[in-house]
Amino acid sequence: MSKYFLITFISLLFFNQTLAKDVSIKENIDLRFVCNLEKKIIKNSEYNYQTFLAKDLNEKGLDKFKIKSKKPETLLIQGLSIFLSNSEKLNVKVVNKDVVLFKSIDQIKNYSESGIITRKTGELIHEITKNIKSENAEKYISIYSCINLDKKV
Repeated sequence: MSKYFLITFISLLFFNQTLAKDVSIKENIDLRFVCNLEKKIIKNSEYNYQTFLAKDLNEKGLDKFKIKSKKPETLLIQGLSIFLSNSEKLNVKVVNKDVVLFKSIDQIKNYSESGIITRKTGELIHEITKNIKSENAEKYISIYSCINLDKKV
């Protein structure tokens, strides 16, 4: 599990450097997941990448997390956040047989959200970054374990 986390976390770090309009939808999918929060990593003025287990947080998992994609460029994310549910705001959209990767940036609000889910393991990493233009950017990285409600992955 930690191997997958490390690979995914590094992917997210590089993913943050991607340019807008990165679109690669190679699969048509319509998936529904139920996700349990495993841990959250917080970097802000109080914590410096401190990890909290789900049992220590007052947060719930995701009951209705949905991903729908249609080639060549449609990706819909629902149930993760209101911000990501607005598909017009998604700057980065990547769907292939192994992963679904997405990112949205709001330059005006100085805010971004990104996520990656591995379709084989069901591991979901969701990152929220506030004050992205500042040296003191705040990061909230949530790690979920998801179960696909649809039999075909």
